[in-house]
Amino acid sequence: MNDILLSLRDMACGYHEHTVVQRLNLNLKAGDIGCLLGSSGCGKTTTLRAIAGFEPVQEGEILLAGERLSAPGFTLAPEKRRIGMVFQDYALFPHLSVADNIAFGIRKHPQRERITAEMLELVNLVGLGQRYPHELSGGQQQRVSLARALAPEPKLLLLDEPFSNLDGELRRRLSHEVRDILKGRGTSAILVTHDQEEAFAVSDHVGVFNQGRLEQWDTPYNLYHEPQTPFVASFIGQGYFIRGQLQDQDSVRTELGLIRGNRAYGLPSGSAVDVLLRPDDIEHAPDSSLQARVVGKTFLGAATLYRLQLPSGTQLESIFPSQTDISPGQDVGIRVAAAHLVLYPAQAAAEQTSTSGVRRCQGAA
Repeated sequence: MNDILLSLRDMACGYHEHTVVQRLNLNLKAGDIGCLLGSSGCGKTTTLRAIAGFEPVQEGEILLAGERLSAPGFTLAPEKRRIGMVFQDYALFPHLSVADNIAFGIRKHPQRERITAEMLELVNLVGLGQRYPHELSGGQQQRVSLARALAPEPKLLLLDEPFSNLDGELRRRLSHEVRDILKGRGTSAILVTHDQEEAFAVSDHVGVFNQGRLEQWDTPYNLYHEPQTPFVASFIGQGYFIRGQLQDQDSVRTELGLIRGNRAYGLPSGSAVDVLLRPDDIEHAPDSSLQARVVGKTFLGAATLYRLQLPSGTQLESIFPSQTDISPGQDVGIRVAAAHLVLYPAQAAAEQTSTSGVRRCQGAA
């Protein structure tokens, strides 16, 4: 049985003659939540609008449950797609009550009142059905928007930056609530966001966009631990690239010593490579001969993020348990605890550094 609900095949789309998204391929399984992640202008919102039917495709096609929704010269009307939409600004009708907003898409349904009551309970707004949007908090308004989108039982739900108008703690709480609601109903969804924490909290699969191209469509775990391109390695999480030289198929010589991975790398021995080291790859080791100087620290509660500098000037970051308290200017012993190495040819990684959040350090190899 084919459990693929949404397929985008070699899709290109944009505005007028300008192509924004190029040769996009992804599949979403029924019941899964996917996320389109990237910075502003990368093509994620354009892709969402094409799925919704608001933008035509220039090449390729979009399929939902085997039915073609879009192809060059053909765009099925948005209202015929069985796709729900949750907007960034909620888009509620201010003159309608909460209950009437939720029931807007099922006005002619014989079970309208029952479904509306179920939706109010689903989003934890029982007793607020007769209030108006301006009488609700931002989080409550977003719950109304979600309930309205779910009431007609769409095959697919699209969420466009749904939590961006909320403060940090409410964003985190509501994102978990929304995931629980969608999973509880078995509703498939695509979320658009620029927030990695939000993407990872809500989604089963995340697509990382870069200048109109989908770099990788994968689980949050694989994006962090198995990035397929230097851009994904740089964009997801935080860390530093450090220069090294491949000694053999599974080890790299760096200024931190010989680092051995748990796999064979397909580059010739002697190749210059850049190795990605994340904060969780560097451990506090008081008895280690490998020393670094603390140049900055950020207390995170259960742990502390330390910015470290090696004698060569190379900087790294490491997370130590919060019980360890080391002041800037002090030296500290460290060791590399990265059995799985993420590395790329030095030039490939260098090309991504200027546009990424990961720093690249020219350490002695």
